Amino acid sequence: MMIPELDRMAARRHFLTQTSRGLGTAALASLLSPNVTFGNAPTGVPGSLAAPHIAPRAKRVIYLFMSGAPSQMDLFDHKPKLREMNGQEIPKSVVGSQRLTTMTREQKMFPVAGSQFKFTRQGDAGLEVSELLPYTSKIVDRIAVIRSMYTEPINHDPAVIFLQTGSSVTGRPCLGSWMSYGLGTENANLPAFVVLLSSKTPGGQPLLSKYWHSGFLPGRHQGVQFRGSGDPVMGLTDPAGVSRDDRRRIVNAVNDLNSQRFEVTGDPEIEARINAFELAFKMQTTVPDLMDVASEPKHILDLYGAQPGQASFANNCLLARRMIERGVRFVQLYDKDWDHHADLPTKIRAKTKESDQACAGLIQDLAQRGLLDDTLVIWGGEFGRTAYCQGNLTTTTYGRDHHPRCFTMWMAGGGIKPGVVLGKTDDFSYNIAEDPIHVHDLQATILHCLGIDHERLTYRFQGRDYRLTDVSGKVIQRLLA
Repeated sequence: MMIPELDRMAARRHFLTQTSRGLGTAALASLLSPNVTFGNAPTGVPGSLAAPHIAPRAKRVIYLFMSGAPSQMDLFDHKPKLREMNGQEIPKSVVGSQRLTTMTREQKMFPVAGSQFKFTRQGDAGLEVSELLPYTSKIVDRIAVIRSMYTEPINHDPAVIFLQTGSSVTGRPCLGSWMSYGLGTENANLPAFVVLLSSKTPGGQPLLSKYWHSGFLPGRHQGVQFRGSGDPVMGLTDPAGVSRDDRRRIVNAVNDLNSQRFEVTGDPEIEARINAFELAFKMQTTVPDLMDVASEPKHILDLYGAQPGQASFANNCLLARRMIERGVRFVQLYDKDWDHHADLPTKIRAKTKESDQACAGLIQDLAQRGLLDDTLVIWGGEFGRTAYCQGNLTTTTYGRDHHPRCFTMWMAGGGIKPGVVLGKTDDFSYNIAEDPIHVHDLQATILHCLGIDHERLTYRFQGRDYRLTDVSGKVIQRLLA
């Protein structure tokens, strides 16, 4: 066993070798440590902000992420010109010098593909909505549609990372982690940030844990993935022959050892491990009740289209509502298989059938419970789709390639003006004509609704102060109520 003086010397050497983490990390760890809770935990666990920078309109977020990129001109961005020119070459003046993916740039032709779906005007504002979204059509007066989003990456993985973390390079904290770091949690027995995945079919773009990673923030701010069937969280159930009292003694003993080491090194990853063990123990009693959607009345299950015992996007939307009721700050639902390079009409019809009712049901349920006013709901994918067809265009089917230069998202609830449409694209939904909204602008606006100045929520890492919006981003004032 190392004698105390040598142990202290080793600790100093360890500290000096950790400069890649940034000298600010050690100081920050000491500031964060009062938030570690053991035994009888308080109602919530505070974040790094002593108080909001501005008056918050939202307390929590539910992010409905349509992984793979929904086609904007088949859902929310009606373009009659595409039908008029169906099969004709898209004008070169429209495409310009924009980068194309390797999947289509060698095509001999780029024929315009008009949407096969009808659009009708809905709500007081007369928002044009596709026939694929009959349930969303009923709530258009509660949502704000952004038709002029744009991003930088042209492929899925970097585009998802960019939308979630503000950088297309892996390693930055995601939006949910920044929120957990800044605001903490309202319930010390549940994570601040929860992730739910859904897909009825195998394949599609993979959903990787780096999309909900805490990056260089302390590990306790990472998203916790809940599964739709079996144990909600791996290892949550006590092993056979281990009692609840035994588990409590084991957790206490391990945390005591980790606490002693943390006092010596100040390593924030040890602190994160302590929090993880403690939170997992508490979740053993809170999570089973949380995940029991069968306890919901029939009219609520019918509102979402949820079926207890079956993993689905509808069940996840209902779970999201139950989570935010219990103090979870950020719930992110990832729904796979929106990447429709071929046979788009068939595939997008199937996806909207799985998701449309649940999205609308979530908004209606939050509203009737008085939760929509302070819950921010976000819907959208990582980029848009092309107006021209990928592959062969026929009278019955078409596909669309990736398109980062314009796409559609919608938001609702805490701090967002309902029933508005922001932005406009050209006749081909290929270029933005009015009010371009960058991904960093969206991120800045989300944080603003939560009472956070995006330029002031920072974390020092490797000698630099980082933030979600990197070095840009403006709050979208026209979206605010």
